[in-house]
Amino acid sequence: MISLSAPCPPVQSKQITRFFNIIRLHQAAATKNKVKGSQGQFPLTQNVTVVEGGTANLTCRVDQNDNTSLQWSNPAQQTLYFDDKKALRDNRIELVRASWHELSISISDVSLSDEGQYTCSLFTMPVKTSKAFLTVLGVPEKPQISGFTSPVMEGERMQLTCKTSGSKPAADIRWFKNDKEIKDVKYLKEEDANRRTFTVSSTLDFRADRGDDGAVVRCRVDHESLNATPQIAMQVLEIHYTPSVKIISSSSWPEEGQSIVLTCESKGKPLPEPVLWTKDGGELPDPERMVVNGRDLRISFLNKTDNGTYRCEATNPIGQNSTEYVLIVHDPNALAGQTGPDHALIGGIVAVVVFVTLCSIILLGRYLARHKGTYLTNEAKGAEDAPDADTAIINAEGSQVNAEEKKEYFI
Repeated sequence: MISLSAPCPPVQSKQITRFFNIIRLHQAAATKNKVKGSQGQFPLTQNVTVVEGGTANLTCRVDQNDNTSLQWSNPAQQTLYFDDKKALRDNRIELVRASWHELSISISDVSLSDEGQYTCSLFTMPVKTSKAFLTVLGVPEKPQISGFTSPVMEGERMQLTCKTSGSKPAADIRWFKNDKEIKDVKYLKEEDANRRTFTVSSTLDFRADRGDDGAVVRCRVDHESLNATPQIAMQVLEIHYTPSVKIISSSSWPEEGQSIVLTCESKGKPLPEPVLWTKDGGELPDPERMVVNGRDLRISFLNKTDNGTYRCEATNPIGQNSTEYVLIVHDPNALAGQTGPDHALIGGIVAVVVFVTLCSIILLGRYLARHKGTYLTNEAKGAEDAPDADTAIINAEGSQVNAEEKKEYFI
């Protein structure tokens, strides 16, 4: 690659003649424009941004031009093109269009050293110029993640660093864990040795958790030179942790004579294998009915002696953990009696009602027996002196004719 600011290599005699011809054209154009005095002509240019390695197009236009020459020169004030004449030997520079109203050139395979202010000159008297700044973007290198040593134990602190170099301007680094962005990170920007580009690094600091096992951590580099397609580095986390244990029963209401399967679900990294089953702090008492198959404990023909606390223990190189299950075997006959109506309860209620009714009748009879009523009758004779009802009736047959009333008694 040949820099635009590099000195011209030696040329042959024909090239020297050509160069002097260009100078004479400059002088002729200046003289002609001085005579005409074209004061209404101005060159127009625009700033250009290009990615390193790409192609930059520089265009200079003049709306009103009376055959006045145009020229492009680089930041070192070296002439690139004078009208359609190439002045600098650089194979990367090509003519796109040359006319009295436009001079356009292209620079391919642009490097960072090509960045700077380019000048378009219109050779009037005096010469009019327009500046165009060429900005060259440095493409960041593919990022790398460092600091991960597999495996990581649960609870340990992890520091992952993502680094990329060669960006201009400095690139932006973002962290993601399972597509969720992590905001609390450290960011560092350093200038490279060429004093043009930057090396950017970012550190992710967190404590390892079992929930992070298998998580995908992504470091994403965003930069305007990448055309909205970021560069990404990935790291899959491997976290080792002690087992977690849970017992699942195949029956919520185990009965005598049935079978039950207790499953010991254990999770850990590395995976615990196998698990240990015990009952009431000791070995399983009946190996013929209590069969262990992997993580399952199957108990056949349940009876009351199977009641107790069953314990499952899981162990891996990181540690161990256990959990318990209390088994209660139910009597199916007692369960069936509970499913029908409660006859004893109903009988008790009926007995209470009957008892209350009888007591009420007895109390009412005693009350009526103790309270006698007095009634008016036609049998007045003997009623006054009669001690009871029979005597009153007998006396009523006597001679007490003038009596107006007598007593009657309830028996």
